Amino acid sequence: MEALYFFDLAGTFVFAISGTLSGIRKRFDFFGASMIGFVTAVGGGTVRDLLLGFNPVGWMQNVLYLYIILGGIVCAILFKRQVMKLSKALFLFDTVGIGVFTVLGLEKSLLAGVEPVYAIIMGMCSSVVGGVIRDTLCNEIPLIFRKEIYATVCLLGGLLYFLLLGLGVSGPVASVSTILSIIISRLLIIRFQLSFPTLSIDKEEENK
Repeated sequence: MEALYFFDLAGTFVFAISGTLSGIRKRFDFFGASMIGFVTAVGGGTVRDLLLGFNPVGWMQNVLYLYIILGGIVCAILFKRQVMKLSKALFLFDTVGIGVFTVLGLEKSLLAGVEPVYAIIMGMCSSVVGGVIRDTLCNEIPLIFRKEIYATVCLLGGLLYFLLLGLGVSGPVASVSTILSIIISRLLIIRFQLSFPTLSIDKEEENK
């Protein structure tokens, strides 16, 4: 679908920007911030493709992805103050990107012949692993382990995808419905500041 391809490129661009900005906030040099932007943009898809046995990985099969990533990095470095003011727009594209990457991961996994449960995991991997690598390299606890629920939303979106297919819904409709459900769910989660309760242990229990 051309729309999926467009949003895939847009999501890659935004992920490159967000990763680069993370490096800038950590006061990395040009190369360091650029590398953070790069791994954020391609990390999830690369891990997914390696696990599925695709060689070369997806972004190496279309040089346009490299140009998109470089554009995001340069944009973040040259216009960092202006870009930070567009946080709401970036968040929206980031949210769309997560939904698109989930479906793309699902569909690519199915093409590789894996079981649906693994396809769902690969869909989530496509969306969140880049952010995990970004936070790890920036010496931060990955965001998905702290407060954001979008990894779970991606898993539930994957379940919805296969549920719709099981009900006889066509592939394109199932894909669009899944993307919309992930986008709407994440927007609602952020709007109402929903999160999972944190797990903790008090000192008395720890000493037992």
